[in-house]
Formats: sequence, C-alpha cells, structure tokens
Amino acid sequence: MCGIVGIVGNTPVNQSIYDALTVLQHRGQDAAGIVTIDENRFRLRKANGLVKDVFQFKHMQRLQGTVGIGHVRYPTAGSSSASEAQPFYVNSPYGITLAHNGNLTNATILRQSLFTQDRRHLNTTSDSEVLLNVFAHQIDNAKSHPLTENNLFAAVRSVHEQIIGAYAVVAMIIGHGLVGFRDPDGIRPLCLGKRLVNDQNEYMLASESVALDAVGFDFLRDVAPGEAIYITLDGQLFTCQCAVSPSLSPCIFEFVYFARPDSFIDKVSVYAARVNMGKKLGAKIRRDWGDLDIDVVMPIPETSCDVALEIARVLDKPYRQGFVKNRYVGRTFIMPGQQQRRQSVRRKLNAIHSEFKDKSVLLVDDSIIRGTTSEQIIEMARDAGAKHVYMASAAPEIRFPNVYGIDMPSVNELIAHGRAVDEIGKIIGADGLIFQELSDLEDAVREVNPDIKKFESSVFSGHYVTKDINQEYLEYLEKLRGDDAKTVREQKISLADLDIYNES
Repeated sequence: MCGIVGIVGNTPVNQSIYDALTVLQHRGQDAAGIVTIDENRFRLRKANGLVKDVFQFKHMQRLQGTVGIGHVRYPTAGSSSASEAQPFYVNSPYGITLAHNGNLTNATILRQSLFTQDRRHLNTTSDSEVLLNVFAHQIDNAKSHPLTENNLFAAVRSVHEQIIGAYAVVAMIIGHGLVGFRDPDGIRPLCLGKRLVNDQNEYMLASESVALDAVGFDFLRDVAPGEAIYITLDGQLFTCQCAVSPSLSPCIFEFVYFARPDSFIDKVSVYAARVNMGKKLGAKIRRDWGDLDIDVVMPIPETSCDVALEIARVLDKPYRQGFVKNRYVGRTFIMPGQQQRRQSVRRKLNAIHSEFKDKSVLLVDDSIIRGTTSEQIIEMARDAGAKHVYMASAAPEIRFPNVYGIDMPSVNELIAHGRAVDEIGKIIGADGLIFQELSDLEDAVREVNPDIKKFESSVFSGHYVTKDINQEYLEYLEKLRGDDAKTVREQKISLADLDIYNES
C-alpha cells in the first residue's frame, strides 16, 4: 500500500506535494520521493525514510517547477531498497516519470514481454517499473508529436488491456502534462481536486481526499474505475473512460485500516464506515456473547477507536483508553519484517495499569493478521492486572493472501489460515475472541454508499475480483514476498540526489 500525489499548478508545487505526502505518511513509511518539471527537465529526490527525513531544505530548493508528483512507499513487490523507491523514470518517449499504488498480478509475464518484444530493459524488481514501461511503450506507439489527449487515452486503454491487478497511477510527460488513471475494478483509490490561485485553476490527484484538504484543494470527485485524467501543463483538464467494462470493487481493507478516518473514498466517509462496523460488531457481541462479564471496552489505538466507542455504546459499557501510544513508532503492520514488527509493539504501546486492574476487559482491534501484536497486547493487559481479556476484531478472520498491494502474501504468516476461531484465541491468549461477519463488514461500508455493489474482500473470502489468481500464483507470491524472502533480499542502499535531464 502506497500513497500518491500529482499537482499541476501555476505556482511552485514542491511544498504542496511535501505537505500532501506528510498527510499520506500512514500509507507508507519505507521510502518517499518527489519529482518536478523545471525548465523542461525532471528534478528528482527519493530515498528510504519518512517524508520529513527524506526532504531537507536543500532538496526542496532544487525541486522547482509548477508540476510534480510524489509517492510514499510501503513495499510489497520488490525489495525495500532505496533504488526501488518511486517515482520511476524512462527517457523515451519524451521523458516520463510515474508513481503507482497497488500491485500487478501479471508482472512477470509483462516483464518478459517488455524485454523480448519491446526491447525495454528494467533495472529493478518493482512492478511499478513494469507498469511505467508498458505505459511508455504504448505512448511511443502513437507516433504522434505533440501528443493529443486522444493519444494518451488510447495508451491508457492499451494499458488496461495488458495489465491485470490493482493500480492507481500518476505520471508526468515532459512537454505535455500530468496523467492519472485507475484500474478497471477501482481496487485502489484515487481522487481529483481543484483550487483557484491567481484566478487560474490548479488541479491535484491523490490517494485520499485528506491530502486535498491539507493543501487547500476542493474535492471534485473520485476518479472512476478505468478512467483516465489528463491535465496539460497550462491547466487544461481532459477525462475519458478507458476501460471496456469498468466495475467498482474497492478494497474493503482501505476502510478497515489503511485510510485516515477523515478521508472520503468512493463517496464513503471512512469515519462513518468504522462507526457502522462498531455498531454491527456490538450487536453481534450482545446477541451471541451476552454472557461475557465485560467491565470495560478498550480500543487498541488508533484505527479501532471509533469502532470501540460504538461497541461500548451498543453494549452500554464504559469506554476507556487503556493504552498510551508512542506516536514516534510507525504502524507495526506495514513494517517490512516480522522481527521488526515484533520488537515495535511494546515500544509503541504502554498500558495504564489502573484501567486494567481486576477488570474484565474487551479489547477492540481493527483486524488480526499475523497475531503478533494481539498476543503481546493481551499479555500486556494481563501484566497490568486484567482479570479476563476478551478481544474483538472489526474485520473477519484473514485467511487468504492479498495480491493487490497489501502485505499479506504468505498464508503461513496469517494466524487464521487453516484455524478455527477458538484455536486462534488460544494462540493469542484471549479468554474469548469475536470476529466481525463479512456480510456485516461489507454492509457497514455499503450503508454509506449503496451504489457499491461489491468489494475486493479476497483476504476474507478467497475470491479475487480480477479472476486470474490460482494456487500456482499464490505459491509463487509466497516465495517471492514472504518475510524470509524479504530478509534475504533486503538491501539498504543510500541513494544520492538525482537530476534527470531530458535530451529531446
């Protein structure tokens, strides 16, 4: 899962992109990058680290220009070395740079085809570089200069025909402008905003609406599944539906965990969806677990706070904050290795002993994935004096790997895979374990926007919306992207500043 931003303005965009990436930092903490167009050449800075660490004053001074894109990275495909930080660049045709959120499920086949048929060399293991080169090759096929909006939309149409998977994309083309597009299933989010500066329109594309809010852009709308947006360097806006049969199937985990509560995605308030999750999970606990002697309801901060508060209301139980969060430790789920995640839990949370002593506590989390965090938090609650510790999850059991850009690749790392709920509860040390029903989870989001007919919920159901996933692919993915494989591949390479000059 990553965060992407693109802005076409009539004033310098470096600070706005920086601010937007800071707001989207929750989507990726491994690396960050910004590229701008200045005097017909790209200015690029990217490296491992948080936004505030990657971009120093000297870098911001060099990122001049009124058009730019940015990216925060959370690695799934490829390694987490700085050489694979985004945006990526190709010099032909024109000079194109691209940032991508998602994951391509046919990247291996495309990579072979790019080399044998299109004579294109790829220098990283990232599927985002694959996507960039497919897009660049299709633009090159237009054999037209300058490119028209129809040429660009035809290129995106060809991308949709070749690529399978989840992708939200922002790209810049020297001499032309900014292009953004979304996969035909709308798995990954992308929205469009506008603001008026010096009596001229500036446009922005971003993963979440909260990024628009942070830099003063008005939300216009979500980019539709399969749709492409083209904004010229002088601010002309063109749009086109480029997919044959687009169908909205947003990733439901965006609403459970990834997105900020103050964001709107596909006309859904993330906050309202999480309140609905709490309402439905509270009703299940009251109906099926009414005999539990719950004294207090506590969230595991922060994503589950809204869910837990609503559960407490439904159960008519006190709501308490029993854990203090260290805000200077990153989100443990998106850390790049199991060992690092395990070491971070106790640095991240500390129990308030007086809130646990001699109480039966219902802990609420957004989801239970590997079980590492849950086991340690339950142990912390007992050490703080809890009499009984029950746990509720706002999401159902995660039994299947994700192939669309969320780091759940290996079934061996999923605690619920092949296990009954009681067995999971014993492993994490809970006195009782309650999961949300999948139908209730989907209804919790759908109630905010009834137009969403289906979701990408494969981690719970095992049904993949792109319909190309088989056991052979899942086994390949497990070898490629499991924690052990990542440890072997890991390279922390220091990446110097790059200036890429357009020679055309």
